[in-house]
Amino acid sequence: MAKSFFRLFVFTLIALTVAVPAFAQDIKRSITKVAGDVYRSQNNFHFSLVVVTSDGVVVVDPINAGASGWLKVNVGRLTDKPITHLIYSHSHGDHASGGAVLGAKTVIAHANAPDTIDGVKPTMRFAETKTLKVGGKTLELTYLGKGHGEDLIAVVVRPENVAFIVDAASPKRLPYRDMPRSDVDGWINQIRKIETLDFEVFAPGHGAVGVKKDATDARIYMEKLRAQVLAGLKAGKSADELAQSVTMAAYKDWQAYGNWRELNVRGMARFLTEGGHVK
Repeated sequence: MAKSFFRLFVFTLIALTVAVPAFAQDIKRSITKVAGDVYRSQNNFHFSLVVVTSDGVVVVDPINAGASGWLKVNVGRLTDKPITHLIYSHSHGDHASGGAVLGAKTVIAHANAPDTIDGVKPTMRFAETKTLKVGGKTLELTYLGKGHGEDLIAVVVRPENVAFIVDAASPKRLPYRDMPRSDVDGWINQIRKIETLDFEVFAPGHGAVGVKKDATDARIYMEKLRAQVLAGLKAGKSADELAQSVTMAAYKDWQAYGNWRELNVRGMARFLTEGGHVK
């Protein structure tokens, strides 16, 4: 009995030892070109923006310490210039952690961002818009207002005309789960603000690269979802009933439809109910 237990213990220990590196290898990381000197650095389902200039590298969003460490090493495949600037699209932890690893001397965030972001204190803040010129590139930073968070900005890089937009919209991808802790009407207005910007290529913080029209499509999806859920609530339907009847079938080919469509409906129902929009 004791020998059997010992063998089981040894087998389990070996299995765990083997499993740890296998799990670590599951992290998908890559650097891919978007246009010109603009790239995205992938860490599983999250992306940073990487802009190579003649004076240094600008990174938008560190994601986390592991992603930042990997990027700091692998950016050498693109240039021998150091990372000089870090810009935060917003302060949510899944995009804004690990910034200290990059070692950027200039750190930019919106005025509403916390005093420190995962231990990093921004050296520069702005309220509405800011234009940053670095090594032949121009980065236009625009505050999107309150909705998904309170400090979300968009970054447009020129001359490539690439917009890096995080969480507010993604090309042909449903909003995240039940849109937690968000002012959905403000979120829709954030997308409207994106639509006023001048860009051609839409590089999102999640999902595939698209074009400017994808932002409009994302807004229309949210407006249709809002209208259908509100009509159902006013008709006396429960969130459970709406989760089944509001299918948003026209968007069945969008990413995350199968996993998040029902959650989107429930999140919208919660927002409309708690916000006093059902009368």
